[in-house]
Amino acid sequence: MRKLSRLLGIAALSLAAFACSSSSFAAGRQDFKVCWTIYAGWMPWGEAKTQGIVSKWAKKYGINVDVVQLNDYIESINQYTAGKFDGCAMTNMDALTIPAAGGVDTTALIVSDYSNGNDGVLVKGKGKKIADLKGQQINLVQFSVSHYLLARALESAGMSERDLKVVNTSDADIAAAFATPAVKQAVTWNPMLADLKAKPNVTEVFDSSKIPGEIMDMMVVNTKTLQENPALGKALTGAWFEMMTLMHATSADSTAAINAMAKASGTDLAGFKGQLSTTALFYTPKAALDFATSADLPRTMTRVAKFSFDHGLLGQGAPSANAIGMAFDNGVVIGSKSNVKLRFDPTYVRLAAEGKL
Repeated sequence: MRKLSRLLGIAALSLAAFACSSSSFAAGRQDFKVCWTIYAGWMPWGEAKTQGIVSKWAKKYGINVDVVQLNDYIESINQYTAGKFDGCAMTNMDALTIPAAGGVDTTALIVSDYSNGNDGVLVKGKGKKIADLKGQQINLVQFSVSHYLLARALESAGMSERDLKVVNTSDADIAAAFATPAVKQAVTWNPMLADLKAKPNVTEVFDSSKIPGEIMDMMVVNTKTLQENPALGKALTGAWFEMMTLMHATSADSTAAINAMAKASGTDLAGFKGQLSTTALFYTPKAALDFATSADLPRTMTRVAKFSFDHGLLGQGAPSANAIGMAFDNGVVIGSKSNVKLRFDPTYVRLAAEGKL
């Protein structure tokens, strides 16, 4: 699901995005498409479409918005980067290292949640600690949020990646790999994480609740499209928070919606609620706004940029972790001010918080 692409293809995607006709992002458009993939924090997009919430908000602003589910997460980001979609659900690190690194100016319209235990480091054996990883091999999706989590785990124990060997393993294969005697350590995310750590003789030595707010899930949109079509930002933001209100209610309609999301994600109600319990969703615009305007956000993204640069994810020509500029609330910019490609713009969430949508 939430894995990063390799550097292969970024240049091609950048050229494809540049080559898209100007009419693709022309002002005054009425039809828009955004995409998402299966993950607890993004299931509300699919249910909001099913419930007619997206179409209601789009109609309010005189536009049409199609919310499209894709089966492959990285392909969804690639298609967004190539200009096939106006918006896409992705993580903060993916937004930086794929579209932004590929030259596509991208705005985080809604930071919808952060992983609060959805990602974890597992070691076979009871009573294990991070220090037990020293000299070992560990399986994970290389250059992913799992890789980032491992780096943070090692840092917390005074270690680094030099102390072990990373074995690149796809998200589709990691559960099967961990089931073999040869693989004794792994990093992954839900729902695989929940299944693996429930097995006997497995210890979770670190999880994303230890680094709250660092692995974010977002709906991003093309900056130029948003600037020329503010109705898109208003419709998506309004629909999202109406869906959050429905999910957070104690009603038959809320239970039905959560049941539907559980089924769509391939689990039951208990399993989906378990995933939601480790997903710090911002159920109100005020909560999302507080996070998006916090002074912690630029600091977090500085850390993410350093990790990305150290692992060669900012592009072949990136001279430093500051190669790509990132803009935040109140005019704060980190990195290159002449190359701002990722923007955490709380404008529309603020409108929602103020009841102005």
